[in-house]
Amino acid sequence: MAESTSLLFNPRTYDPAHFDPETRRLLRATVDWFEARGKRRLIQDYRSRVWLADFLEFAAKEELFATFLTPASAAAGDVDRRWDTARIAALNEIFGFYGLDYWYAWQVTVLGLGPVWQSDNADARERAAGLLAQGEVFAFGLSERTHGADIYSTDMLLEPDADVPGGFRATGSKYYIGNGNAAGLVSVFGRRTDVEGPDGYVFFAADSRHPAYHLRKNVVDSSKFVSEFHLEDYPVAPADVLHTGRAAFDAALNTVNVGKFNLCTASIGICEHAMYEAVTHATNRILYGRPVTAFPHVRRELTDAYVRLVGMKLFSDRAVDYFRSAGPDDRRYLLFNPMTKMKVTTEGEKVIDLMWDVIAAKGFEKDTYFAQAAVEIRGLPKLEGTVHVNLALILKFLRNHLLDPVDHPPVPTRLDAADDAFLFRQGPARGLGSVRFHDWRTAFDAYAEVPNVACFREQADALCAFVETSAPDEEQSRDLDLLLAVGQLFALVVHGQLILEQARLTGLDEELLDELFAVLVRDFSAHAVELHGKDSATEAQQEWALGAVRRPVVDTARSTRIWERVEALAGAYEMAP
Repeated sequence: MAESTSLLFNPRTYDPAHFDPETRRLLRATVDWFEARGKRRLIQDYRSRVWLADFLEFAAKEELFATFLTPASAAAGDVDRRWDTARIAALNEIFGFYGLDYWYAWQVTVLGLGPVWQSDNADARERAAGLLAQGEVFAFGLSERTHGADIYSTDMLLEPDADVPGGFRATGSKYYIGNGNAAGLVSVFGRRTDVEGPDGYVFFAADSRHPAYHLRKNVVDSSKFVSEFHLEDYPVAPADVLHTGRAAFDAALNTVNVGKFNLCTASIGICEHAMYEAVTHATNRILYGRPVTAFPHVRRELTDAYVRLVGMKLFSDRAVDYFRSAGPDDRRYLLFNPMTKMKVTTEGEKVIDLMWDVIAAKGFEKDTYFAQAAVEIRGLPKLEGTVHVNLALILKFLRNHLLDPVDHPPVPTRLDAADDAFLFRQGPARGLGSVRFHDWRTAFDAYAEVPNVACFREQADALCAFVETSAPDEEQSRDLDLLLAVGQLFALVVHGQLILEQARLTGLDEELLDELFAVLVRDFSAHAVELHGKDSATEAQQEWALGAVRRPVVDTARSTRIWERVEALAGAYEMAP
């Protein structure tokens, strides 16, 4: 049992010994707090939609958010306070495991802090650090009801304040703003009425408790408070201004770059908890006189779910290293970040769907975690930009990544207790076409003897040939539907690459890797067939698509052994009542 469960988060055995003592203590304390509440209370709070006051009280008492979300530059010498993507990812996974409502309050605090930590406004930074130390949460006031996150079109207007030199009066509304009911500081994006174009953008700090801040409603039926609020003649002092001009625009996009990454590990946590429930139920369920798990299709679906989840973890863990090692001359994280948001979260949906096909009606029962997991897993692909938005972003890197590699120093595993300072000095949010990558083939070469890795490599090489000989022309490049199909194929290659890199670093056994890549081969074939059917696909593209279809290498003995690992998850974890 230990071999199969060691790859998944299990509160019974969790000991993050690879972190420093204070990080280890806080992660374990968080797990213990949830476990002490028990499953009944967890589900009850989710269904009654109560605000998370007791959770935030715990976080404040432990200084959890302050420790994890205060960069070293604002930590006043406290060596435990830093912005460390590795431990942030670990906490995301724990929050996802117990409920997305808890993760969401944390996530929008991350977003709200982004413009502050990128700002040169020392007063605002000191104020934010103080609020964190007091246990306050934060909010990110970007989206609007009419425009969504289209920051070119903001209707939050700032009139120069004649009575306060350098100050403004802000009027306008924001929509989809998490923690907008309680945030000690809301980072709000708007534009000046006296300056045209990008020079007129402003990011400023507001307080949800100010009389000119009017909370309208929670726009969702949930414990998550996703607010609509309105500012009416809100006084913005010079000390409240975080960014002006193009820097405000860059701060918005760079903040999303930081916060977007959190979605992948939250998705992993949801899937892990749901998997324990699903496998345990299926193993104990008798149907037609046989355990449900005796049926071949059930074994295949649960095995697919398991190896997909392992792939999600491997990819996300490796992406952490690129985030933490990033700098002005290495911005590969700008590809791997939307990959975690788009690919890992949609894999999470597949994992839940595969398990739900097995447990069927059980997945609706009100006393299961699975019932909320099946709902919550849908949200993550739709936050911080839709799947389509992130796929379109990923496509900007396709040619450089596949066809034009350069030498980069190897990126090591990054679990060290270091501050990821570059994330708050990313610079202008442009120039994606100039980002260069190391050779993706190296990761595949290391596993050339693994049958399904070799099979997938053939498909990846075929995609390179497609880009060189049959890539969409200028007219087709306006057909986003066609381009997104190509993007799915490219995303699979990047997904496979980082999985293999992490497998090498962690010594993952090759049988599990082989079973995982059998799934990826099927996925690539399915997306190739989808491309074949697109209205605007040329004859050459159609021919290529069918030629890229491969059958995975079948090994019944291997699949049986992987199934035995999945079966061992039954009873490995059950949340205390």
